[in-house]
Amino acid sequence: MRPVRSSFDPPSSPLARRLGLVALTVVTLLAAAGCSPFARAIKEGDTFSAQQKWAEAEEAYLRALAEEPNDAEAKAKLLQLRQQWSAEILQGARVKLTEGDLAGTTSLLVRALQLDGENADARMLLAQTLDARVEVAQKALKEDRLPEARAEFEAVLAVDEGNVAARKGVIGVQTALARRWFGTAQRLEEEGKLGNALLAYVRANQEQTGATPALERAEAVRRKLQDEIAFLVVTGPAEDKAEAPDVAQRLSPGRLSALLPQEVPIRVITADAPKDHEGVRLGLSVERVMPVKSVEQAQKSQRYLVTNKAVPNPRRLQTESVLLEQERKLEDVERKLSGVLRDYLRKQDELAQAREVATRCRSRERQACSTALAECVRAFGQSKPGEVPKECSPSRCNPQCEAEEGALSQRASAAQELERRLESAQESAETQRREVQRGRDAYYREPLTVDEPVYADYPYDVELHRLSITASVTERLVSLSKDAAAASPHSEDYAAMHEDAANKAYDKVGVLADPVQLRTESELRVEAGDKAMQSIAQRVMEHFDVYRQRRVEDARRGMVRPSAEDVVETAVRALLLTADAPPQDILQALSQARGLTRPESIFGR
Repeated sequence: MRPVRSSFDPPSSPLARRLGLVALTVVTLLAAAGCSPFARAIKEGDTFSAQQKWAEAEEAYLRALAEEPNDAEAKAKLLQLRQQWSAEILQGARVKLTEGDLAGTTSLLVRALQLDGENADARMLLAQTLDARVEVAQKALKEDRLPEARAEFEAVLAVDEGNVAARKGVIGVQTALARRWFGTAQRLEEEGKLGNALLAYVRANQEQTGATPALERAEAVRRKLQDEIAFLVVTGPAEDKAEAPDVAQRLSPGRLSALLPQEVPIRVITADAPKDHEGVRLGLSVERVMPVKSVEQAQKSQRYLVTNKAVPNPRRLQTESVLLEQERKLEDVERKLSGVLRDYLRKQDELAQAREVATRCRSRERQACSTALAECVRAFGQSKPGEVPKECSPSRCNPQCEAEEGALSQRASAAQELERRLESAQESAETQRREVQRGRDAYYREPLTVDEPVYADYPYDVELHRLSITASVTERLVSLSKDAAAASPHSEDYAAMHEDAANKAYDKVGVLADPVQLRTESELRVEAGDKAMQSIAQRVMEHFDVYRQRRVEDARRGMVRPSAEDVVETAVRALLLTADAPPQDILQALSQARGLTRPESIFGR
């Protein structure tokens, strides 16, 4: 009878064994797939989703999509998760709405739509909530609670930029604020607080341009302030003692006003100044105007070409030097090549000897092994069954030429290294031979001589004409608060000079005629007067800088409380005096205290 095979006995056929291996491989791959990062992330997402831990579940699904971006299952689970999460947030928003918390409801609904843009209920509820917030803001606007109304309108626009009612509401708030600031500015102006009134007018214009005549009133108040703090320069026409009306005309009050900066309140007047007003009194007189004209004789030289002469070609000497250097280098390279070639040939001889010794040793080794094999066969035939004769010992065929083989290998490696060195030396020698040949070609192509120009110097007479105008101007500059008679006069000379050289023509050496082209005396007299007025304007600015620096220091001392009205009055006046370079510490502090978005509007820019 055939024995019964147990179900636990392994299959014996090759086909069964192959099927078993395939099944084992499939199971192993499935187990490995179950342990992959993608599978772990999906499993974690499912677990968190079942527990309604939406943030953790979303993070897990996003990690799965990072591993497999195109996996449809992960995308579907993430979409379903966000829809459920959005629905839960929508329920919370409805609870907030019943409690009357419109701001909280808005933030929750925005989050719900971020998760699920197709949530129609959330979108409808958000529109209703925004309409309710607009109604609240409009009510606050009617009750003149402007900050609250502006906050509500801006919150609505942050969610829905195209909300027409919110945009109109913001414009209404700005208009109301502009009118409120304009009324405050009018009250301050009536009270004589012009600095505070100026900032209030500027703020009203920034809130809503054109809603009130704040821009025009700000300009008028600014002019009043500038007239109040203006630095006056009382002067008159210069006294012409030198009978030079052209120079005295350059010292007129109009010229002085044009040279002073226009951004700051400096007034040049010819009438009497108000009492106790800041400024200086300037008196000018032209003492003398002296022209000086001189002519000096001098010589110049002109280099011209006389002839050409043949001289040894310098380039031939250069190419010869280069050729000699290349030939010496070729000798060194060939000497190195000869040394490498000798070493290579000697190493080849040693390699041939080592190869011959190794060949003889291999022959002896094969002969000894063949003899041992024959003796083993003979002894095995004569021995008893099951007995191994001693003649069949494997040690009789052990390698015996290890030293000779090692020596042959070393010499072969050395010969290969020398062969590479020989090839490199041959290439270097060939390259150097080509360089030598190029040097020879260049040397023989150069001519023996070249033409060199011969120059000579031709001296000729030159006349140097010089015209200078020196204007002596005396000024008396004193503060308006002091006695003008006690002012010390300051006299200074201002010179304007021009010079030009003239010579005749000398055609044979290529010298062209150069006539005198001096500037006229009247031009130089005007230039001297302009230099005097520029110097005087600079000294006037020094007095003005002292005055406005004093005002700036007073303003800085009050910056610990920049919103106080008295501090604002002082600071605004200091800023108008420094309109060309306003101090930023005062300007920024004042702008923050009054809520100005563009501080430069204080100066009318």
